[in-house]
Amino acid sequence: MKQFYAKFKKSPAFVGFVLFLIMVVLNIIIQGPVSFFSVRNIASLFKNNTPLILVTMGQLMLMLVGVIDISIGLQMSLANVLAIMLPIYFPAIPLPLAWFMAFVMVVIVAAINGMVVSFTRIPPLLAGFAMIYIVKGVNVLLMPRPQGSVPPIIYQTYDMRVFGFIPFSVFILLGAFLLWVFLKRTKLIKHVYAVGGNERNAFASGINTPWVKVKMYMIAGCYTGLAGLALTAMTASGNPIMGEPYGLRSISAAIIGGVSIAGGWGTMASAFYGAGFFVIIQNVVFRIFSMIPRYIPGFTATTYWQNLVFDIIVLLGLVTTILSMRHQENRVKKELAKAITQGGATHE
Repeated sequence: MKQFYAKFKKSPAFVGFVLFLIMVVLNIIIQGPVSFFSVRNIASLFKNNTPLILVTMGQLMLMLVGVIDISIGLQMSLANVLAIMLPIYFPAIPLPLAWFMAFVMVVIVAAINGMVVSFTRIPPLLAGFAMIYIVKGVNVLLMPRPQGSVPPIIYQTYDMRVFGFIPFSVFILLGAFLLWVFLKRTKLIKHVYAVGGNERNAFASGINTPWVKVKMYMIAGCYTGLAGLALTAMTASGNPIMGEPYGLRSISAAIIGGVSIAGGWGTMASAFYGAGFFVIIQNVVFRIFSMIPRYIPGFTATTYWQNLVFDIIVLLGLVTTILSMRHQENRVKKELAKAITQGGATHE
């Protein structure tokens, strides 16, 4: 057990896990263990936040290679818009094909963005900023206003609980996680960590760094497209800008989970803990403000106050994670240097 803890303490996801655990304990205290662990509450948390978890997993893929994409939220909306509007514009297209086309289109957009960043050397932040307006323009052109609906079978399936207690969204997240498990067994992820750690050294060692980035943009597009479809199933409607807030949230969640914005440091568990931190914070803040009128009669607080408290907690989480990551990285470097020195002395 001590060995496991010592190893986990060096993991990128350790800080994110601690912050997530603190929020869970706080939520249990406020909400009560019976209410928090009820099947209905757990199912609601997964159902309402699966899109955020998926898009954070996508953002993680990019951050591992040392880039970020602030347009990833609008790409979610693109999947939502196409899934709703394609059957309206082209009634002959079967619904499953329309949803698949929406998914593929997001991957294509992500690939284009990756090529722009990788081969033109345009900073990812600027490329993402430009892509925001391009994708938003396409979304509004196809869907000028929020509209549309999905067949009941889709949102009913998304809302269902398998065996009466397992949310269907859990299986979506499981499939997304299994993709990561598969990728970890390939050379691509090893190249990703090498490029994220030091792109020049990776290039000098023979790694095709531009194509590694493009591939990661495409994989991130897969997660983003899936997140957009999950958002469509959750809301059962279309909105051309509904996914926009998810862009910055996914970056913040990944960092809180323990992913380095410089690249080369992080794991998929970081995405889960970081997104989970966001999810639980929202629940905690909402319940705190709903309890205040019981103790302060006449007290009313708008959503702006809730957002202020939420953002302050997120900021504190970001600062804590960044400082902890620096400490972790310095400790790992010292241990590595010590091991190399001892190995050299033994060899002599």
